[in-house]
Amino acid sequence: MAIGELFSFREWDDTSWSDVAECRGLSAIFFPPAAERPQARERREAQAREVCSECPVLLDCRDFARRNREYGFWGGESEEERHAAGYRLIAPIGVRARNIS
Repeated sequence: MAIGELFSFREWDDTSWSDVAECRGLSAIFFPPAAERPQARERREAQAREVCSECPVLLDCRDFARRNREYGFWGGESEEERHAAGYRLIAPIGVRARNIS
């Protein structure tokens, strides 16, 4: 089976909501850099949470991240918060992998 055939089975979500998201162009605060320290992560996620709090599509974004097991900060939630809500990542990495059970 060719790789293109594998992806043809995935059902793609409508992401038109992202056109009006407050986070457009701010991906640096929503996705961690390599070897991010815990204090830096707290500051970055606080900034992301502030942006999300004003976003008109917060719930659409959160639902998308939960359905698609996204990494990073989406819809006002960190990966850990999505995990605690019952939405597991396929392959958690680093500290998250040790803390997630």
